[in-house]
Amino acid sequence: MSTHALSKLVRPCAALALVGVFAVFAAAGHTSSVVNYVALGDSYSSGVGTGSYTLDSACKRSVYAYPYLYAQKHPGTSLTFVACSGAKTSDLLAKQLQSVTKSTTLVTMTIGGNDIGFANLIYQCTVSDCSAALDSTAANLETTLGHALDEVYGTVKTDAADGATIVVLGYPRVFSGSSCLGSLGISSTEEKKANALADALDKVIATHAAADGVTYKSAISAFTGHAVCSSSPWLNGLNLFNTGESYHPNRTGQSSGYLPLVTAATG
Repeated sequence: MSTHALSKLVRPCAALALVGVFAVFAAAGHTSSVVNYVALGDSYSSGVGTGSYTLDSACKRSVYAYPYLYAQKHPGTSLTFVACSGAKTSDLLAKQLQSVTKSTTLVTMTIGGNDIGFANLIYQCTVSDCSAALDSTAANLETTLGHALDEVYGTVKTDAADGATIVVLGYPRVFSGSSCLGSLGISSTEEKKANALADALDKVIATHAAADGVTYKSAISAFTGHAVCSSSPWLNGLNLFNTGESYHPNRTGQSSGYLPLVTAATG
């Protein structure tokens, strides 16, 4: 066979080989697009306030919570949903963190609210004066939370896949400044101080998230105009028949408040 004829035969074969290589890379790219999502955190992430906990009644995990909604809206997402009502930073580290592995590509969480007893503080406001307790809690946020947040963020980063997206979500202001049955027993001064505590908590979480290299999304702006007693509340007020639902995001708060924050952080 002449050199010219051999050359004509080799070229198509080489082209076919290149097509095969590109097909392999395309298949690999398709596989890597799968999102291994672990949802950590407390009641704001598990879905308390939505009134339905069919995924886990003990931890109050809901199909109306933002982690489940996110997975439903993003095909190819494999969700490990371990957020649990009442969880503190210590609970996240001891009971939830084992779900984060080197195959985890997305992690979300709300954490810290139970460490400072935020829900209990608001309940206290309904039956007695809580102003001093709110002031004291705000003044000691860094001491109470700073190191614990660093430990959570740093450990999650270490345990997750290289380059994993880690999204920390904040807490909204609870009160709108208006009064209704949902703010029963809480004075305007206490409402202002509770909102000021939310702002202070927002700053502490943002500061530590930035220092530890994880993404932080504040919920303050997202929920503005939708607090308790507003014309379109995304947060439940006091529920005398089921106090555990009180002062947590309702279904709209999860879908229109928290879900867009995660979507904005993941692209």
